[in-house]
Amino acid sequence: MNVNKVLIVGRLCDSPDMRTTPSGQPVCTLRVATNRYWTTNGERQEQTEYHSIVLWRRLAEIASQYLQKGSLVFVEGRLQTRSWEDATGTKKYRTEIIGENIQLGPKGLGTREQSQDSETQPSKQENQPPSPANSTPPTNTAPEAKEEIPVIEEDEEIDVKDIPF
Repeated sequence: MNVNKVLIVGRLCDSPDMRTTPSGQPVCTLRVATNRYWTTNGERQEQTEYHSIVLWRRLAEIASQYLQKGSLVFVEGRLQTRSWEDATGTKKYRTEIIGENIQLGPKGLGTREQSQDSETQPSKQENQPPSPANSTPPTNTAPEAKEEIPVIEEDEEIDVKDIPF
C-alpha cells in the first residue's frame, strides 16, 4: 500500500499568485510557513519551514479571492516533484504540495485589524475569576460563539453566496 498525503496548517507568506494556463484553467500558488517549537535544556527553540502549494480550478479561485498574506490556512494534498532545465541546461527540481482540499482560517486572522483588536482585549489577569477578597461577579459571563470553518473539496461545486464571510 502506498500513501502520498500531506496536511499543512500555516500562514501565507505572500498574497496568493493567481494565473491561468493557456488552456484557460485557473492555477494559484501559495507559500505557507509552518512553525515547530521544542525545548532543549530549558530553552525554547523554533524552526520555520516554507512550503510551496499549488491549487487548481475552483480551489485556486477561492484561495485568490479569500486569502491574503498572513492568513491561516489548512491544506490537504499530495507531494509532487517536477523537473525542468533552466536556460543554462542545468536540471532543476521542485517539490510542491498539490492541494486537494483547503480550509480557510478564521475571518480576519492575521490581518492588522485582528492585532489591533487583541490589544484592546482584557489581559488574562483581568479575565480571571474574582478572588475571595474581591467578590464582585464577572461582568461578561456569556460563552463565546465559535465560528465554524468551511471545508472546500476540489470536486465540490461552490456557490460564492454560500461562503459564510
